[in-house]
Amino acid sequence: MRDRIGFGRGDRAIFAADPHESRGRLHTEPPSPTRTEFQRDRDRIIHSTAFRRLREKTQVFLVDEGDHYRTRLTHTIEVAQVARALARALRLDEDLAEALALAHDLGHPPFGHAGERALDRAMASFGGFDHNAQSLRVVTALERRYPRFDGLNLTWESLEGLVKHNGPLVGPASPGKALPFAIAEYAARQDLWLSTYAGAEAQAASIADDIAYDAHDIDDGLRAGLLSLEGLREVDLTGRILAGIDADYPGLPPARAAHELTRRLITGMIEDVIGEALRRLEALKPGSADDVRMAGRPVVGFSEAYARADREIKESLRRRVYRHDKVM
Repeated sequence: MRDRIGFGRGDRAIFAADPHESRGRLHTEPPSPTRTEFQRDRDRIIHSTAFRRLREKTQVFLVDEGDHYRTRLTHTIEVAQVARALARALRLDEDLAEALALAHDLGHPPFGHAGERALDRAMASFGGFDHNAQSLRVVTALERRYPRFDGLNLTWESLEGLVKHNGPLVGPASPGKALPFAIAEYAARQDLWLSTYAGAEAQAASIADDIAYDAHDIDDGLRAGLLSLEGLREVDLTGRILAGIDADYPGLPPARAAHELTRRLITGMIEDVIGEALRRLEALKPGSADDVRMAGRPVVGFSEAYARADREIKESLRRRVYRHDKVM
């Protein structure tokens, strides 16, 4: 595989987003002499108030339960690391993939999934609450830092990837849900191609989110005593990983075994996504970033085997962690 992927060397892939060919910003700005357009997007997100607020927002466990548990901020940093690794291997634009990873949770409320459910109920008469739509509001309206405009004035590619990182929002390939008002309102000002898939960088950020929270929710669940290594042996992928750890390191202390489990899980998932993406790209032969958007299916994702493993892990986490009284 090494001879087929990027290691920070060579040219960007022909299907990668090109910061020099960006569709631009809603409010025109002069170019920077020292940074690409996607670097500027990433930097604006990092320096935003909304990004700093992620520090006190619950990922799964409440912040005051211990300083070793993930918050939205630490989760976001881990997603960004995985997204950059995928982007580098696939020769995508690393800055755009990182920007999308850093922005993907800006719209989440406090108190984790319970907070989002409560807000959704409270907003039922107004179409409910959608954290992706709220993320768009944050970066297009609620951040008020610049003299000439509200929001961060991110590039089209960042906004498109932010709202569509999970797939099309309208049309036959969409989930069929009503389009959130905030997204519909903004799309009337700037067409974000809501009926297509997002670019490859957004797809990398999306699958990086899955990889990061599978691994760290296992880690946090073990730390909290809601999961056990013995229980994880009943899950196919984690069971096989633990069997390999037992063979390599007989009698390894549980804390080190837990770390080795999450490390191998992340590595295996990243390598699977890279291999599967290379197969899909070879079949598609995209000649541009828009060819990826128009492909009709994601090009960056798990293989069928790892997609099944991902679903099994998430179901185990749902039953044993997310629905536990300590979390609910």
